[in-house]
This record gives sequence, structure tokens and C-alpha cells, in this order.
Amino acid sequence: MQKATGSDQDKMTQTGQKVAPASISEKKRYEQLSEDDLWPEYMRTRSHLIREVIAERYAPLVKYVAAKVASGLPQNIEFDDLIGYGAFGLIDAIEKYDPGRNTKFKTYAVTRIRGAIFDNLRDEDWVPRSVRQKIKDLESVVTSMENKLGRTVEDTEVAQEMGISLDEFHDLLKRINCTSVLSLNDTGHSSKDSERLSLTELLESPSSLNPDSMVERDEIRKMVFDVIMALPEKEKKVLILYYYEDLTLKEIGKVLEVTESRVSQLHTKAIFRLRTKLDKVRSSLMT
Repeated sequence: MQKATGSDQDKMTQTGQKVAPASISEKKRYEQLSEDDLWPEYMRTRSHLIREVIAERYAPLVKYVAAKVASGLPQNIEFDDLIGYGAFGLIDAIEKYDPGRNTKFKTYAVTRIRGAIFDNLRDEDWVPRSVRQKIKDLESVVTSMENKLGRTVEDTEVAQEMGISLDEFHDLLKRINCTSVLSLNDTGHSSKDSERLSLTELLESPSSLNPDSMVERDEIRKMVFDVIMALPEKEKKVLILYYYEDLTLKEIGKVLEVTESRVSQLHTKAIFRLRTKLDKVRSSLMT
């Protein structure tokens, strides 16, 4: 049996089916196009070849986002799985992106890639039940104390209320820290049960939304902004640097001149405060 030559192999897709020479030539033409020329062509034709070219260009972005997410997850989570989840998010971003919204595709894609990864992690329910219970207990204590005192509570106060030492409290934060990244991406909500918005998506305001959705999104965005602004200064900086400046915990530690462990604590506490306050407002909106 005659072996396929290198040229013949170039004409094969990943599924093993032959690709017409014309398609190869057309794809190469698309590969030469700039971003500004590529998107109008894709919006006009919805060509699967253009989608493939865009996906290949942004494949490194999937790996970057997956690596950033992996840094806050347990080691038993397979990195290749995260990349696979993210790849679906990239395709989803390509199909739903609207250049007319004046948002850079890279910015939009990061949100979709990250969201796809978290959606799949959530579906797998990888967080142990015991850890989920600790999260609920801590959220309950913090909510009760802040309602009673009318201010942000200190670590020592929470530890005392829980009947544990400050060191034990910090150890508790370490144990539940791996869930905090997922938690932030689960703080959003929508009037539709089937639609879930991440915090990053809540801060966007796409022109494609209908007026009712725009009003709701504007209200939620203001609510989120107010909550973030009310956070202690260092916790607020950690969220901004991590989620919007794309710095790692180690890099944030250098900026704030604290240890990576301390940044991790600040991050976890910020997430608790956000979830607690947003859940409170969410409950009021649904009543």
C-alpha cells in the first residue's frame, strides 16, 4: 500500500478526511489577513475556515487562561482538561463575538474561555462536600457579624466568634482558597434561570442587550462596583490586579510587598465579602 506523501498529509484534516486543494489555498489566504480584515469577512460569510484560522491564532490564549486558573486549583485537576474546556470557550467566543460592540476580541475571549473552564469544573463538582460546608459556615458567621456590627469584620473577630485561634482561621482560609476563583465566577446572576453571568460579564454592557436586560445589567453593575469599592483597600487591590490586570498571586505579592500566602488570604476574604453582600442584594431583588 502506498504511503501518503507530506503533501498528501497536508491535505488531510484531523478527522482523516481529505481537504480540497482549493480549501487549503483559501485558508492560506485567510491566514495572511490582518485582524481588522478577518472579522468583517467572518461576519459576512461565517466561514468555518476563517473560524479555524482565528482559533489557531488564539490557541495560546487558551493555554494562558488555563494556566492562570490552574494556579488556584488542587493538583489533582488535569491541566489538559482545563485546556480542553477552554478550547470550547474560545470557539463559543468566536461564534458570539460582535466587532460592533467596540470590545477587543482578546478581552471578550478571555471571559468566555475562563467561563467555559469554570462551568465544566462546576459541573464536575470537584469541591469536596466538607469544604463546601466550611465555606457556608464561614459565610454565615461573617454575614451575621457584619449585619450586627454594621462594618467589615477583622480576622481576629471572626476567629473569636468561631471559637478558633487566628492561626487556625488562616489555615481554614488556605484550605478553602482553591474554591475562591470558582466562587467569584459564580457570583453573577440573571433573571433567567438558564443564564449565569460572571462578575467580569456583569461589568460589560453590550449594545445587543434589549432595554430590560440593559436596565437590569446596569443595576447589577452598580451593585458590584459599590461592593468592590467598600472592600478594605488591600482586598480591593488584589481583586483588581488578579482579575483585571491578569497578575499572578506571586506578582501581586511583589506589588503589595506582602507574601504570596498573604495575597491568597486577602483574595479568599475578598471573595467571601463579595459573595455575602451580593447574595444579600440578590435575595432582596428576588423578593
